[in-house]
Amino acid sequence: MTRSSLALSASFAALLWAAPALAQPGTDISGQVTGARGPEAGVWVIAETRDLPTKYVKIVVTDDSGRYLLPDLPKASYDIWVRGYGLIDSPKVKSAPGKQLDLKAVAAPTETAAAQYYPAVYWWSLLKIPEAKLFPGSGASGNGMPVSLRDQGQWLRFLKTDGCNACHQLGDRATRELEPQLGHFDSSAAAWERRIQSGQPGALMVNAIGDLDPSRALSLFGDWTDRIAKGELPFAKPSRPSGIERNLVLTLWDWSTPTSYMHDLTSTDKRNPSLNPDGIIYGSPELSSDYVAWLDPVNSKTGLIKTEWRDPKTPTTKSAPIYAPSPYWANQPVWDSHSINHNPMMDDQGRIWLTSRIRPAANPAFCKKGSHLPSAENFPLDQSTRQLQMYDPKTKKITTFDLCFTTHHLNFDNNGVIWFSSGSPTDPVIGWFDTKKWDATHDEQASQGWAPFIVDVNGNGKVDDYVEPNQPADPRKDKRVLQGLYSVSANPVDGSIWAVVLGFPGTALRFDPKTKLTEFYQVPWNDPKNPDSGFSPRGADVTSDGVLWAVLASGHLASFDRRLCKGPLTGPVAASGKACPEGWKLHTIPAPQFRGVAMKGGSAEAPYYDWVDRFDTLGLGKDVPIATGNLSDALFAYSGGKFVTLRVPYPMGFFAKGMDGRIDDAKAGWKGKGIWATFSGSASTHIEGGKGQTPKVIHFQLRPTPTAS
Repeated sequence: MTRSSLALSASFAALLWAAPALAQPGTDISGQVTGARGPEAGVWVIAETRDLPTKYVKIVVTDDSGRYLLPDLPKASYDIWVRGYGLIDSPKVKSAPGKQLDLKAVAAPTETAAAQYYPAVYWWSLLKIPEAKLFPGSGASGNGMPVSLRDQGQWLRFLKTDGCNACHQLGDRATRELEPQLGHFDSSAAAWERRIQSGQPGALMVNAIGDLDPSRALSLFGDWTDRIAKGELPFAKPSRPSGIERNLVLTLWDWSTPTSYMHDLTSTDKRNPSLNPDGIIYGSPELSSDYVAWLDPVNSKTGLIKTEWRDPKTPTTKSAPIYAPSPYWANQPVWDSHSINHNPMMDDQGRIWLTSRIRPAANPAFCKKGSHLPSAENFPLDQSTRQLQMYDPKTKKITTFDLCFTTHHLNFDNNGVIWFSSGSPTDPVIGWFDTKKWDATHDEQASQGWAPFIVDVNGNGKVDDYVEPNQPADPRKDKRVLQGLYSVSANPVDGSIWAVVLGFPGTALRFDPKTKLTEFYQVPWNDPKNPDSGFSPRGADVTSDGVLWAVLASGHLASFDRRLCKGPLTGPVAASGKACPEGWKLHTIPAPQFRGVAMKGGSAEAPYYDWVDRFDTLGLGKDVPIATGNLSDALFAYSGGKFVTLRVPYPMGFFAKGMDGRIDDAKAGWKGKGIWATFSGSASTHIEGGKGQTPKVIHFQLRPTPTAS
């Protein structure tokens, strides 16, 4: 090719790039968004229809020239509108696939109007935080702060992912405004005291406020809502999507019921994301219902599967006391779950395994002292509060499994063994269930096992005599520690099990299935040996080369790499959890920080969990960690040393507790893969639109350009 023909080809390519996006016949809608000053870049175009079996939404972002393209729309009539920062929603326009549709953006008439579209964290960061000088508290006869609160970070921990934000998004409109249905009160602090007693979650909310110095916390919450009611606006503003963030395509479906919420979901085998292509998505309803939700994303159909339990005396969440009427449901107990299904995972046969309660807490004899089950002989257990069940889509049957240890999250290793967390920082064991052994024998007792957490203090590489958790370390013996797991993940490199443990500052833990030995590493908080500082992990996952990534209540995404450890990993320092501070690296999640926080770095964001995209199901590369932006209506992917914000602008209130990546067609490029998540906040009534909203399933996809079809 000659130099002139090369120049001509380049010019032709430039003309194609500058040309308006063209809709594909029958599948796409495209056009340009303009405002009073010309093209609107980095704003969202939303298409919504109720013509399909369940409500369906597609969302894309405009490019530098304001162009957009909504791809692969099912045949239906759609409402189309524009949403963006600095704007208010444009009027909805009717359209259909195959059409060209230019849209007019509407500038926000005031800063107050614009701020209504900001993610919750921008409002939440207005909350005043107790000054660092009040810690450690000196009690009622001193500064009024409880002596149990040793550090400002500890107070923040109980405010955020180990407290209020564990269940729902704070800072959204539903929480920053006080519902008139609560009644009249002399102060907003009194209104908050009444508010947290509302409905079935009342006991949980009252317990959470108890960790914060209740009178001080209620006063701060009341002051927060008062200032907002008087017109105070966020001191920071969100930026519009830029760069690769504009390539995001979001597809949403409604599922489940208005009285339920979905804790998380599963779409495929995490070890083989090509399993179950275009197949059913399954969601777990936790405290809200005994019905697992399902979605057929190809046909936009949804349904429910009733779970099972063995013992008719299995309690239900419906019996929880209601201290005061709910603003949404009055005294009606809308939650009714015996099985409290918490976390689903798909195996290599497409079966769905869920941590699930099947009986009351008291364990059967085979778990207790006197049993000949090897794990019971070594460490007998008297109770477990949640066990296991499996749904087989081929037979449509559910099988329940009685386990001796409490289950919370679960994950498979490469040998078909399920490993479990308990969710409690004081649970004494790690448990496992060998699905291959059960398939061969159908012996649930022989297929399970558990072990206490033993640290190799004497350094001989094996478990032997140990001292108990309340006893001082003995260099001649090992030491048992209380390190109940919250997350759980198998390291594909060496088969070790990694987890995080709730607490302040919290720990990362490694369990070796071969030696049954435990290592644990404290999150660096005010550690002079480590410039990074954070606290209180919540969720975590492991890369294909064995690096643990965890989210912290301090507003960080953190990594722990055991390969960076320089000092000994056994001995007295190992029993303290303070070995290998150099293994930690912390990255501040992009969100505003509370004013008055003494620590450096971090943000007001309170991520619930994170997930590692080992197989590049999103399109940012392999082993990219992705944190849930629970106050930011977003997922935060850490790629190439920086965060990519994957924002969900509609409906506001996106709150994820997990995600799953699937490859439907490896040859189809971006269209053949993506990440799945669900709206997981425990109050679906808090989603934009209010009472009547149901949880949503979201498919996140990244295309090569903002207008690729």
